[in-house]
Amino acid sequence: MKRLGILFVISAPSGAGKSTICISLRQTPDTVYAVSCTTRAPRAGEIDGEDYHFMHPDEFERRIAAGDFLEYARVHNHYYGTLRQTIVDHLRDGIDVLVDIDIQGAASIRQSTDSFIRDSLVDIFIMPPNLEELRHRLIKRGTETAEQIEFRLAAAAAEMKCWREYRYTIISGSMEEDLQKFRAITRAERYLSRRIISLET
Repeated sequence: MKRLGILFVISAPSGAGKSTICISLRQTPDTVYAVSCTTRAPRAGEIDGEDYHFMHPDEFERRIAAGDFLEYARVHNHYYGTLRQTIVDHLRDGIDVLVDIDIQGAASIRQSTDSFIRDSLVDIFIMPPNLEELRHRLIKRGTETAEQIEFRLAAAAAEMKCWREYRYTIISGSMEEDLQKFRAITRAERYLSRRIISLET
């Protein structure tokens, strides 16, 4: 007997702690992180194949036409997307895959016409306790201007309304608490009987 892999999709407003969870999980051997593709230029310190797969727009559009993406979107004149085949191969081999994606991408995967993808999906929303706490976290990390913080808070308010669309919602606390809650979800999902297949002929 063997277990099919699980497609863990995680979404959260900027500053809610999603990146911290993803970085922690990328350091473990039991989960593969799905690196997204983008047509934007690399930022300082970003590594191709690790932070993103950086693609020319023509290549991206060719792969859209070929149906290679599990989901994709055009944001601020750049494409972003997640390739399908590598994820499917991992899932069939019993390897769990983590996808860090926004609410639009999560909705697109949720609406997939591929029953294997839908059955593999476990979507999780990281909910900040409130907007004031989120404001505090954004200010503390010191990477945005005051104007950018207000823009992110307005976007977060809209994103937070979508939490009911996800199978699980984690109310964010400390980094350690969030990671413990996420791992509790992964443990429970891995023991579901429907994920086990018999190898008997």
